Order: sequence, then C-alpha cells, then structure tokens
Amino acid sequence: MFHSRKAAAILAVAALVASAAACSSSPATNAPASGGGGAVITAKAGCTVGVSWNNYQEERWAKWDEPAIKDALKAAGATYISNDAKSSPETQLTNVENLITQGAKVVIILAQDGTAIKPAVAKALNEGVPVIAYDRLIEDTGALYITFDNVEVGRMQARAVFAAKPKGNYVIIKGNKADANADFLRSGIQEIIGAAVTSGDIKIVGETYTDNWDPANAKTEMEQFLTVNNNKVDAVISENDGMAGGVVAALKEQGMAGTVPVSGQDGDAAALNRIALGTQTVDVWKDARLLGSAAGKAAVQLCNGTKLADISVSEAATKPFNSPGGNSINGILITPQPITKDNLDVVLSAKWIDKATLCQGVTAGAVKGC
Repeated sequence: MFHSRKAAAILAVAALVASAAACSSSPATNAPASGGGGAVITAKAGCTVGVSWNNYQEERWAKWDEPAIKDALKAAGATYISNDAKSSPETQLTNVENLITQGAKVVIILAQDGTAIKPAVAKALNEGVPVIAYDRLIEDTGALYITFDNVEVGRMQARAVFAAKPKGNYVIIKGNKADANADFLRSGIQEIIGAAVTSGDIKIVGETYTDNWDPANAKTEMEQFLTVNNNKVDAVISENDGMAGGVVAALKEQGMAGTVPVSGQDGDAAALNRIALGTQTVDVWKDARLLGSAAGKAAVQLCNGTKLADISVSEAATKPFNSPGGNSINGILITPQPITKDNLDVVLSAKWIDKATLCQGVTAGAVKGC
C-alpha cells in the first residue's frame, strides 16, 4: 500500500519528530513572539505578515490558530492581514498574490491543495517574500513547514482504537487526497495495525479519502460502508474530528454509536463532548495555540531576515527532513496529545473547553472532568 520511497520519507519525518518532541512545551495562551530562549524579538519596521486561510469557516482556525498568530505578531510589533480561500485552490492562488500586493513581507499559507499552491509560493519566494507552510505540507525547499507531528497523530488514533478493538472489521476514513497530512496520518495508522492486518486479525472492509475533510461526505461514506458490510463494522479510524462526527451520526442511525470505537483529532468541542458521552474513543488534541504562536514567532524572525535553518521558537526545534516528494525541507513539528475518557481533565485544566460544553448530556461522575 505504501511505496518504499514514501515510507522512507515518513520515517525521516518521524525521526525529526522524535527530536522535536523533547523541545515541545505545555499549552499556553498569549505567547509572545519569543525565540527558543524566551526573549521577545522585535519586528523590523514595516513587518506585515499575511495569512492565507484555506477555509476560515472551520472551527479551530478562528477560535485558536488566528488569535495565537495575532498575539505573537502583536507582541513583536508586527502587523497582521489575512484572507480566506473558502476551500478553493484557484482562489487561494490569487489570495497569496493579494496579500503581497497589500504589503505582506512574510506569507503564512494554510494550503487547500499543497500542489496547486506551489506556483504562488514560487512567485512569492522569487519576490523575496518568505513563506511558511502552515499545518499542511507544501513541497518547496524555500518554505518553512510548521505543523504537528501528523505521523504520530495517526499512531495515537490507531493505538486507542486498536486497544479497544484488537480484532475485527475496520473502516478507515482519510482526509482530503490533496493534503499530504492524510497520508502522513495513514502511515502512522499502518505502523500500529499493519501486523494485525497481515495476520488477518484485522480486515479493512472500507477505506477512502474524503474531499475537503467534509463531515457530510464522511457520513455518506460511512453509510455506504455499513450497507456494503451489512453493518458488520467493528472499528473506525477517522482522521479528524469533523469526519468523526459524520461517522458517529451514521453509526447512530444504525444503533451502533458507542459500541464501535471511533478516532478523531483537533480537539473540537463536539468531539470532546463525544469522548465524554462515549461515542468517540480518542481525540488527538493538537493545541493550536502552540502552532499559531510558533508560526507568528517564526514569521517575525523571517521578516527580520533570519534564515530558515536558524529560526528558533520555544514550541519545538527547527530541523531538516526529507519530505515524501524527496525534498529536504526545514520544519517545526509539535507533539500532540491523545485525549480519552480517562484524561478529559487535561483539556479543562488548559482552558481549551469549559465544563458545561464538555459535559453536556453526560451523567455526573461518569468520566473524569464531568
């Protein structure tokens, strides 16, 4: 299923992550634009940072990522501007150019399509405007890649589901095919369940990419897999929370919600509530405040003329790695945390979610935190 070159690249990313994990910090809000030592770095005069969002309507971007980026830039005296591609690769190409026209000295790009955006990245770099590939890989050696360890996210998802259901029929709901993260996650999943698939303990009875990571698409996909398999599905590894919501909705219609382990990621409020209710097994929490803070700090340093390899932030180390496309790319990878019913108090303590939202519909005392 996985080509040798791609597998080697994934292992290289994993090696980078192992190093970066030692440097990751605990969740924090309003982090200043500091370097690795914690000192605040002041931006040069006229430092404007533009952010191209792929789809600003998704919950986490407005709630967590953007405020953290803004806080880091504000602390350094830099200016923030942004636009939204609304899930259109074509619109995003124009949006990046517009940000530069508006005076952006650094561009942070959350790519809708990592391949389609490459011409805009090349043009920006040719014009002397540094680029940060935010949360999603862009195969360009001139861009700084800042994300969470998505291979480990896949491992975390699979570990929790596999622990709950070590044998049986599995469905794997992957993200958007144009997003490299979908394959990073899948490679981590494979590391955990691969041997059981080979032995026959696990049978993958359904696997698909999902356009735009869309929950409605995921629900339709899950309904189809349930129909084809006469509801004989024992576990579902969904690559994010939105799609997990679609999966759980499809399972609920068949009276199976809560009996079939389901994974997710992102720390969405609805997903964390499903963990408390018992309809989702694990939510890999990626504290987007750390990611946004790291991107803001890195952007200020790039604005000041710091070379990619010399970028220093407190959230994780900057390391080169060999990408799936065979490129050596400088990256900052932050370690996530799996959340299950046994450690829901972690997201409460970090003020990621309030108790009323987390525990809605949950019997008091049924799970930790509620």
